[in-house]
Amino acid sequence: MLKTFKIGGVHPPENKLSKDKKIEVLPLPKTVFIPVAQHIGAPSTPVVKKGDEVKVGQVIAQSSSFVSTNIHSSVSGKVTKVDFSADSSGYPKQGIFIAVDGDEWIEGIDRSEDLVKEISVDGPEIVKKIQDAGIVGLGGATFPTHVKLVPPKGMKAEVLLLNGVECEPYLTSDHRLMLEKADEIMVGIQLLMKAMGVDKAVIGIENNKPDAIKLLNEKCSAYKGVSVQPLKVQYPQGGEKQLINAVTGKEVPSGALPIAVGAVVSNVGTAFAVYEAIQKNKPLFERVVTVTGKGVEKPSNFLVRVGTATSELIEAAGGLPENTGKIISGGPMMGRAIASLDVPVTKGTSGLLLMKEEESKREEIQACIRCSRCTSVCPMGLEPYLLMTLGEKQIFDRAENERIMDCIECGSCSYTCPSSRPLLDYIRFGKGKVGAMIRSRKK
Repeated sequence: MLKTFKIGGVHPPENKLSKDKKIEVLPLPKTVFIPVAQHIGAPSTPVVKKGDEVKVGQVIAQSSSFVSTNIHSSVSGKVTKVDFSADSSGYPKQGIFIAVDGDEWIEGIDRSEDLVKEISVDGPEIVKKIQDAGIVGLGGATFPTHVKLVPPKGMKAEVLLLNGVECEPYLTSDHRLMLEKADEIMVGIQLLMKAMGVDKAVIGIENNKPDAIKLLNEKCSAYKGVSVQPLKVQYPQGGEKQLINAVTGKEVPSGALPIAVGAVVSNVGTAFAVYEAIQKNKPLFERVVTVTGKGVEKPSNFLVRVGTATSELIEAAGGLPENTGKIISGGPMMGRAIASLDVPVTKGTSGLLLMKEEESKREEIQACIRCSRCTSVCPMGLEPYLLMTLGEKQIFDRAENERIMDCIECGSCSYTCPSSRPLLDYIRFGKGKVGAMIRSRKK
């Protein structure tokens, strides 16, 4: 039976143009810029300097707190500088520039294609290795994975939910990974279950991926406690709280984390990275990225080294179409436009969407007609029209009371608004200010 979350949601055109394109290895770039902040939490601290020689997989920035993670070199070569450059946010971020020379990896990484099924480490060792390998949530949120696996006192995990939904239009990197690396993902799931101390895992996959559902269902027969749950195609089905609601029927309370209802959610890409870290001793320094768009000559899924400039991916997909209006890092609903082709691929880069000029233009903003469409599609049960007004008028105390921090920034409100109002823009602004207020009270 198909399941879905209880309230809200939309169904934008799927446009999965690259779903049948196998993962290709992108050629090595000549230079990389590797930001030291590629995760939620404290930025990592650089441990290399200009002139240092580095190898693939070497730690170049160490985690600076528990909610932080290591950064590894994705290439071999010489550090040319440790400096600031713009990332996908448009703001200058500290990172490490490396001139690529060859492709020399650190010792100990198993580069063979052999599947390693036997698990020889215990739960705490798995968590430590995940932390050391710099693994974060690869669905886009980039929350350090080791933190999720260590629940707060008094809370206990009961089930692991694997997010294979990939509900964003256009993106297909997770879909291809499930088809091409199913066995490795299954072992990764076993490792996560062992680290959590649970005996149940459910892989949620939207019903527009019948090939992935069929394949992983077949694989589950060899793994005790793991099952696949087909889900209705409904955006934002892949949101943590929406996935939990769809699969378990439980609702995460306002302001709480998934562990409050006994759930831990991990992306299928993260499960694959966990397999590589534990079974192959390979840190996280590359990921699958979808490059797509209606004007793109060759929509593709590439395995890309972190720090590679977006220009390299676009060139590999046939080049930049003349009528490109925007380049979005991520999908069209939650992604953000980037201002430069020098922006690097990071651990959280799931895709690049090249939108045509006519697609990317914003319509003229009209007055709110009180139609309540934004309210009806909000999967968090919020009132986006009100939150936008509070953000616009800078009434942040009331915005906090109206649960602005519960917004998951899915963009369903902006997508459905007949007056083309920039709802999400102002809600994001309001969230930033309210978040700062909350943090200042805790000091």
